[in-house]
Amino acid sequence: MSNRIITSIAVLLLASTTFAGNWPQWRGPDRTDLSNEKGLLKSWPASGPKRVWMYKDAGIGYSGFAIVDGKLYTLGARDGTEMLIALNASKGTELWASKLGNLFTNKWGDGPRGTPTVDGDHVYAMGGQGSLICAKASDGKIVWTTSMKSLDGKRGGWGYTESVLIDGDKVLCTPGGNKGAIAALNKKTGEVIWRSTDFTDGAQYSSIIAIEHDGKRQYVQLTQKTLVGVDAENGNVLWRNAWPGKTAVIPTPIFANGHVYITSGYGVGCKLVKIDGGNATGIYKNTTMVNHHGGVILYQDHLYGYSDRGGWTCQNFMTGEKVWNDRGIGKGAIAYADGMFYLLGERKGDVALIEATTEGYKEKGRFTLSPQTKLRKPAGKVWTHPVILDGRLYLRDQDLIYCYDVKK
Repeated sequence: MSNRIITSIAVLLLASTTFAGNWPQWRGPDRTDLSNEKGLLKSWPASGPKRVWMYKDAGIGYSGFAIVDGKLYTLGARDGTEMLIALNASKGTELWASKLGNLFTNKWGDGPRGTPTVDGDHVYAMGGQGSLICAKASDGKIVWTTSMKSLDGKRGGWGYTESVLIDGDKVLCTPGGNKGAIAALNKKTGEVIWRSTDFTDGAQYSSIIAIEHDGKRQYVQLTQKTLVGVDAENGNVLWRNAWPGKTAVIPTPIFANGHVYITSGYGVGCKLVKIDGGNATGIYKNTTMVNHHGGVILYQDHLYGYSDRGGWTCQNFMTGEKVWNDRGIGKGAIAYADGMFYLLGERKGDVALIEATTEGYKEKGRFTLSPQTKLRKPAGKVWTHPVILDGRLYLRDQDLIYCYDVKK
C-alpha cells in the first residue's frame, strides 16, 4: 500500500472523529430546521435514548442552541441578569458566560427567548429587553453592544424573541418602528448600515430569513400586518403581502421555489405567496396549519408541524391540502434529522420520534424529560426547540439542558 493511500486513510479516520457539522443559528445553517445528520436511531428503547449529560445552570428563559465546533451557545438569566453562555457540547461543562442585558419578565416566564448566532470567531445574541451584543466565541469577551431601544424599537408583551441573522458583513434584526422595522448593522461595529424606511411595522416575534430570488438577495420577515421582502443592499421594499395576524406572530417564514409560506396561531392559519418581481400573490390561505410557536418544517414538498386545529399535521406545500393529522403527544415543537421528526410536547415534556412520511403519524419511541425544572412559571411550558447534531439530541427546560445519544 502506498504512503499516499495510507495518508489518505489516516486523514479520513481523523475526520471521522471530528465534528460532522455545525448548527450556527436558529433552525440551522439555512434556517430550514433540516439537519444533515445520518446514521441515527430509527426507533428508541422503552426508556428512550441514553442521556449523555445534563447541565443544571442554564438560568431561566426559553433560548435555543447554536452549536459550532464542539461549543454549545445559549442564553439564560441568572440572578436578575440575562447571560450568553457557552458550554462544551460533548461534556456539558461551562466554558464561559457573558452579560447580555437586563432581565425581561412576564407571567409566562422570565428571561431571554432568542437563539445566539455564531459567525466565524464571533457570536451574536439578543436579549428579551432588546439588548444586542457581539462577543468573541473563544472567551465571551464583548466586542460591541447596542439595543433595539437605541434603534427606536418598541418591545412587545413577550419581549424581543428574534434570533438575529448574519449575512455577509451585516447583522439583521427587527427593532420595529417608524425609522424602519428592519435594521442592518455592521457586524464588526454594530453601527447602522440601513433601515427599511418604507416598511415600518411594529416588531413581532418571528426571525428574518435570507433568500435569493429573481437574481437578487432579499430578506424576508413577517409581522402582525405584513409579509415582506426587502432588498439586501439597501432595505428597500421589493414586495409585500398583507397578513391578518392576531396577538403574536411567531413562526419563521419558509421559502422554496419562488414561494413563501407563513403561519401563525390564535386561529389565523397559514398562507402561501408566490413572488414574481415586485408582486407577491396569494396562492392559498386556510386553517389546515395554525402553528402557534412550535415551528413548521418543509420536507420533500410537504409541511409538518403542530396545528392548533387538528394536532400534528402533514400539509401539501403547493396546494395547502391536509394529508394527515394526529394529536400524538400533544402541542409542541418539531425538529428533523435522518428521515425522522423529533417532537417535544410542551405540556408534560414528552419527547417522541416519528417517521417523516406522508403516510401518517408513525411513532417509533417516546420518553419524558426527567428531572424537570422547578423554575418554570405556572403559565409557562417546555418551549425550547430540539436540536440534533453529531449524533446527539439537545433539549432544554429552563435551567436544565439535556444531551441524549441518538446515534445507531
